[in-house]
Amino acid sequence: MRLRLDRLASPIGTILLVTDEDGALRALDFEDCEPRMLKLLRCYCGAAELAEGGAAPTSARRALDAYFAGDLDGLASVRIATGGSPFQREVWTALRAIPAGATTSYGQLAAKLRRPTASRAVGLANGANPIAIVVPCHRVIGADGALTGYGGGLARKRWLLDHERQVAFATDERRNSV
Repeated sequence: MRLRLDRLASPIGTILLVTDEDGALRALDFEDCEPRMLKLLRCYCGAAELAEGGAAPTSARRALDAYFAGDLDGLASVRIATGGSPFQREVWTALRAIPAGATTSYGQLAAKLRRPTASRAVGLANGANPIAIVVPCHRVIGADGALTGYGGGLARKRWLLDHERQVAFATDERRNSV
């Protein structure tokens, strides 16, 4: 498998985008988290060849730019392809269903997956997510509402959640004023 690595500037640091030959997003992480991203790629893509400088599909770049500009729904259209176990993929699919501006706990997500005793396994799958932001693992918080670990760091997690809440609040305000 041949993969392309592209870089995209964002308000929270340079983002690394890894896409496959079909244009599907295989990984998204932050530049300072590149070793973690490469480790996850090896786990999910084996001995794939990673070529620096290949441009990610315009649609993915536009969706991310739009997200940071306030269009939170655009990420749903980004095509992804992940490895991982069936359980991990199930968790990652459930993450994409969490609305922007909302959060859930590991226990709530486990219950939604009809595995109420699997909150620890959900947490492990969440932490092994190779596609940050697009598969919004940052929307999962502790049962007490506290921010918990995030591969990109808690400051970025806080920024992403605040960004989504502000945009969602502004959108609700506009709807209510009409």
